[in-house]
This record gives sequence, structure tokens and C-alpha cells, in this order.
Amino acid sequence: MKQSADAGLPHQASIKSLTKVLQILECFSQRDANLTPAEIAARTGLPRATTHRLVSSLRDIGLLEQNGKRDTYKLGMKLFQLGSLVLQNLDLDSHVRPYATQLQLITGENTHLCIFDGAQMALVERQAMNSSGNTMITRIESAPVHCTSVGKAFLAWQPAGLINKLISDSLAERTPYTITDEEALMAELKRIHARGCAFDLQENELNVHCVGAPIRGANGQVFAAVSVSGSAERLPLHRLEGLAGLVMETAHKISLELGWQPGKLPAAQTAFAPHTVL
Repeated sequence: MKQSADAGLPHQASIKSLTKVLQILECFSQRDANLTPAEIAARTGLPRATTHRLVSSLRDIGLLEQNGKRDTYKLGMKLFQLGSLVLQNLDLDSHVRPYATQLQLITGENTHLCIFDGAQMALVERQAMNSSGNTMITRIESAPVHCTSVGKAFLAWQPAGLINKLISDSLAERTPYTITDEEALMAELKRIHARGCAFDLQENELNVHCVGAPIRGANGQVFAAVSVSGSAERLPLHRLEGLAGLVMETAHKISLELGWQPGKLPAAQTAFAPHTVL
């Protein structure tokens, strides 16, 4: 028995080391893009000597970059390269685009496929109908998590720690309808989790309404969302509520296509219902 227990020690030590590395990388945010080793140690609770050693190692392999001769660090381009590979390996053309296209054709409204990029929702694809009746596929920029249907659909299935980190960074007022109070936003996320979808009623852009639903990866964790959006005149709340089931069904199909198995617990517990899945 002792030999078996000892055999597991190196594995346990490796897990602890990787956990420390992840803690360091997760210290960085859009607001705190540059940090000193002392600031990283304070955020992680790791000893300063351990922090300096790990930061130096992460710099040497490109996961962190030192800002010139200053004693501050930022996330390295290696992480961007790895993230780009993840996006490419999702194979959006075959796994996701057919469902987004179908959703756009059925609703006649804009559809968006969005992936969380660590700070915001990266809108990797937008499909809209042009004046000739043909579908146009375009790439557009990132969107905030706190005031878009895709962002809130993502947030509502995240652990409390990540939610707190993201909403403490900024709850910028995009329109007079944006929720800028942390307590009010948490209450909204709880309702979204119970409902299964999120609404954006002019919170990000005036005269634009959206409904979005979460997408799960093979590990069961929500990492993306799909939405339908249009003018507030064309998509009043009662029509959004009518489209919600179709959007959630599309998100469910995409999740299955990406390898999610219904009933499989997510990789991390969520803030509102730790043992609940779509």
C-alpha cells in the first residue's frame, strides 16, 4: 500500500504546481494587464520566492512577457497563439456554422456566435440578410459580458470567482438601460440561469434587442453563446420570448455537435446551481 501511495506523490505535486501556474495567469485581466511579482504574490497568496521563480519560468517559455527592463509582466503572445489554435480546432465551418445559418434563415434576424476570450465575448461570426436576400457572414469585434445577451448567457453558468472578477473590472454604462449595479446584475444572472437564456433590452446598444443562450464544450463547461438580435421595434420582448426556445435549441444542438453529453457535469461548479446542466 505504501508503494502505491508514494507512486501518487509525483502526480499530486505536478497538479499543485500547475494549479499555482494557473493562479498566476488568472491574476491578469483587462484592467490589470501589467503586474509586478509582488502584486501577483499578493493576489495568489503564494510566497514571494515561489512567485518569482514561477514568473521567471513562465517568462522563459513565453506564457508571460516582461515589460522591457521594468519589473512588471503581462500575458505572453504564446497564450494568444494557443488560443487561436483552440478556435481553429473547433472547426466552426462544419460544427457550428450550419446551425447559425439555419437560425438566421428561420428568424430573418441577425445571428451571432460568440466565444469568451478571457475578458469579453469575442463575436467570431455574425450572419445577416442583405437587401438581395442573401446571407452575409462577417466578423465583428468583441462585446462586453455584462450587457449583452451572449455575455450574460455565458456569465450565468460560471463559477462565482470568475463572475466576481469580471464584473469587478468594469460595469460600464453603455446605454441608460445597462445594469451597472453588481447586486442587480447577480440577481439578473440568477434569473437567466433558471430561465435558460438571456435577454438584452437595449442594454448594449440603443434600439437593439437580443436573446442569447449558452453553448457547452465537450467537458460540459459553458464557453460560448449564440444569439438572435434585431431592432427593438421588430423584436419586442414578447417576440424575443417566442424566439427563446429556438435559440436555446440551437445552442443545445451546437453543444452536442461539439461533443457535450447531456447529464455530464460541468468541469467547474457554477455560482447559481452547481449540479445543474442544460
